Amino acid sequence: MELAKRKDVPVEQTWDLSLIFPDEKAMWESLEESKARVKRFVETYAGKLNTAENIVSCLDEMEQIQPLIGNCWSYAGLALETDYTDNALRERDAKVSDEMTRLLSDMAFVDSEILLAPDEVLKDAVKLARGCRVYLEDLIAKKAHMLSPETEKTLAALSISLDVPYTVYNTMKLADIAFDPFTVDGKEYPLGYSLYEDDYELEANTAVRRAAFRAFYDTLKKYQNTTAAAYNAQVSKEKTMSELRKFNDVFDSLLFEQKVTRGMYDRQIDVITERLAPHMRKYAKLLQKKHGLDKMTFADLKIAVDPEYDPKVTIAESHKYVREALSILGEDYVDMVDRAYRERWIDFAKNVGKSTGGFCSGIYRKNSFILLNWNDRMSDVFTVAHELGHAGQSMYGDAAQSYYDCSPSMYLVEAPSTMNELLLAHYLTKTSEDKRFRRWVLSSLISNTYYHNFVTHLREAWYQREVYKIIDEGGSVNADILSDLFRKNLELFWGDAVEIPEGAELTWMRQPHYYMGLYPYTYSAGLTVATQAMLRIEKEGEPAVNDWKKFLAAGGTKDPAGLARIAGFDITTDGPLNATIDYIGSVIDEICRLTEEIDGIKL
Repeated sequence: MELAKRKDVPVEQTWDLSLIFPDEKAMWESLEESKARVKRFVETYAGKLNTAENIVSCLDEMEQIQPLIGNCWSYAGLALETDYTDNALRERDAKVSDEMTRLLSDMAFVDSEILLAPDEVLKDAVKLARGCRVYLEDLIAKKAHMLSPETEKTLAALSISLDVPYTVYNTMKLADIAFDPFTVDGKEYPLGYSLYEDDYELEANTAVRRAAFRAFYDTLKKYQNTTAAAYNAQVSKEKTMSELRKFNDVFDSLLFEQKVTRGMYDRQIDVITERLAPHMRKYAKLLQKKHGLDKMTFADLKIAVDPEYDPKVTIAESHKYVREALSILGEDYVDMVDRAYRERWIDFAKNVGKSTGGFCSGIYRKNSFILLNWNDRMSDVFTVAHELGHAGQSMYGDAAQSYYDCSPSMYLVEAPSTMNELLLAHYLTKTSEDKRFRRWVLSSLISNTYYHNFVTHLREAWYQREVYKIIDEGGSVNADILSDLFRKNLELFWGDAVEIPEGAELTWMRQPHYYMGLYPYTYSAGLTVATQAMLRIEKEGEPAVNDWKKFLAAGGTKDPAGLARIAGFDITTDGPLNATIDYIGSVIDEICRLTEEIDGIKL
């Protein structure tokens, strides 16, 4: 079935951007208001940030302006995410981005000028500050890495140019790449990014699944050199910026904003690679035996244990599942879920040119916008629950904190989202005592939640670390180097349990996360905290729920270790991570036991 054009998809399956602005005219009017406010802001504060009172007043005023700028950017950018083939949307987004970049460049003097103030003035400003206190403390910590006011303004003005690698990647992936259909047993099948990632990777028919794999990766190969050039430009830029800002290396530069140590970063990658691999290899062997496969290949890893039991789910039914599963978090959370469906916060539609995967974009102290490609699968319900986790964090963090403090460190940004996946699975297991149903839920938990976050993104993190090592040593990367690294990566994790066919090494081409700093490893970091919090909720009930909501409301007011302590855990040790891996192993063991009882299949 061919993908529809955006204009032909049902409006009820699309998000409603009028929740930001009633129409495009209102957006341009808001942009003009932003320009006027920035002009007055510069006139009022430029060259005058030499007293504690002026510094705090300046940051308080900037806090009022930044959401206005963000709203314009979101309105234009989110529209483009739904259809990269629409040149009018591309042109509007580029124009808005240009205007926003100029405004941010005009305000770029703030941080540099504040840090020119005497230390005593800065200390007084921190004491005087309320909503901007953490921002000021973080800024002072950055002092050794800040450049001159003129240089900072120049870098801000060049931000669009500096983001070209990601723009090139997205344009190639979502607008230019063209997949030809493939044929199996005389039947022709259409192919595209979302069709492959959301449908064919999960296809129960082995011939179709493997043929889709071959056709998909054969097409990717045609674009490998352009993609590699864009990625090399990205990591080279990051290395240059780390040197300009006098960091020891690119890792220190990228981890600085996350407020975590290199040890915490490396531990997440190394412990999972070593300790989770045996459990996942066991799961792969179970899939092979259950499906009677001649061999287990990389193309087969996302199939369900029991695909005939995988029910089709409508969008309306997903609302019921998610609502009931997340009701444990309270009436305010359920109300948010209801509003998300009723007010069209979610873009479910599948259409040509739409971004793949899923994401949630929050509008400060308003609603969030969620994008996914709906395929009538339970995996889509997990995706909705996941993205609503981000929306929930925004709801609590925005209400309790200033604009500066509403979001947690990237290290924990995936904790609220993965928690919701776990709560969904936990709810489903309580709805039936049927063994086959329980196996289906547990295998969904492994194949959706843990595979995605502890395997897919963790392998990305391992590969990303190797790339940065090359860059830090003064090297560069190309398509051959990247493919060799990713093949080694997959073979290291899967060993002889899974065959890595030709083309699988090009998996590095599929993920935009490499243009977002050290992001991939944070999925497993967040899920580690979420798993322990979910197990605590399961054991303790309301006290654990209350601590979790305090964790969400804390936003970015503490570093990751401090936030995790609110939820009840010490992530400065490897205890939570090892306990989570043990939990994953126990779930896989139960799936194997149930399969033996149901089908007589024993590993």
